[in-house]
Amino acid sequence: MQKKIKVLIIDDSAVVRQTLEEILSSDPDIEIMATASDPLIAFEKMRDELPDVITLDVEMPRMDGISFLQQLMLEQPLPVVMCSSITAEGSEAALKAMELGAIDIIQKPRLGVKQFLEESKVRICDAVKAAALAKVKGRGGAAGVKPPTVKPASYYAIPPIIQHDLPADHDTIVLVGASTGGTEALRVFLEALPPNAPGIVIVQHMPEHFTGALARRLNDLCRITVKEAQDNDTVTSGCALIAPGNLHTMLKREGSRYFVEVKDGPLVCRHRPSVDVLFRSAARYARDNAIGIIMTGMGDDGAKGMLEMKQAGGFTLAQDEESCVVFGMPKEAINLGAVDRVLPLEHLAAAVMAKCHLASQQPRGSQGVKGEVLQARF
Repeated sequence: MQKKIKVLIIDDSAVVRQTLEEILSSDPDIEIMATASDPLIAFEKMRDELPDVITLDVEMPRMDGISFLQQLMLEQPLPVVMCSSITAEGSEAALKAMELGAIDIIQKPRLGVKQFLEESKVRICDAVKAAALAKVKGRGGAAGVKPPTVKPASYYAIPPIIQHDLPADHDTIVLVGASTGGTEALRVFLEALPPNAPGIVIVQHMPEHFTGALARRLNDLCRITVKEAQDNDTVTSGCALIAPGNLHTMLKREGSRYFVEVKDGPLVCRHRPSVDVLFRSAARYARDNAIGIIMTGMGDDGAKGMLEMKQAGGFTLAQDEESCVVFGMPKEAINLGAVDRVLPLEHLAAAVMAKCHLASQQPRGSQGVKGEVLQARF
């Protein structure tokens, strides 16, 4: 019999604690170890028993969630899922928590909204299950991480970014999918890209409103522009568009212009936005102009869509197991035969630019789908 995931819920709201307890207890793989109204009470409850996963509020009396997380990661690194409000302050604090070692972010349940609660159940339970599998790195080292396999130094050496100028009209589009651990993986990837990088569209599994804060944070750090995608945004060189939380984002093309369509729809592979939705649209509209990248995350979202991209002529990459927080999504894509190359996170940007340089040297023919009006299916 599989051991259940023990969860400690820390939140100053009794209603939120009760709601989270009901949601998580409904999953047969999860049990509630304890609840606490603030971190000081939580520390007391952890003296006798450690949870497998902690859900943590940001704003609490006596000690805030960020201070608790900092102390926890220093003394006893454990998987932490931030449970945050959708306010601007809550979004920024939750992203700060991710930098400090939190595994994921979930949005506080909105009571009385039936569809939201039903979908919240899926998202919250999945986030806790992913966190239970995650590699947790604290300031004092890593917890629960197996010693790495010895590999040659060339494997870890970061290849230089191709610095050759690319044609202004090069058609290459990069599509990226990520989930648990993806916020930091995206930072590493995007920070390494030069200003002449191809246009990028990203699906990162996050609640609504948090993706805007993530885009602003990455825009401040990177040489390329990073913004939250809006419907009909043009995909341009030197810019990355991040799909808004709770909305599907698809790549479309009219003539030589690539753009995104942002719309509502059902959960796909238990997610909205879904990586599969983005990748399938790229298979239809970008075809051999597409470079697909699947990063850290639990589940199989993106695997089938990446296979369609590869079958349409696209070039596909997966983040390797050692650099993933959770090696779920890349593993599923690899097992399907959807991946051309498996690389460490630090090598992905160089691989993209090298592929773009090679593509820019090829004779320019009729690549991609031009002028077609096709509906990307969910």
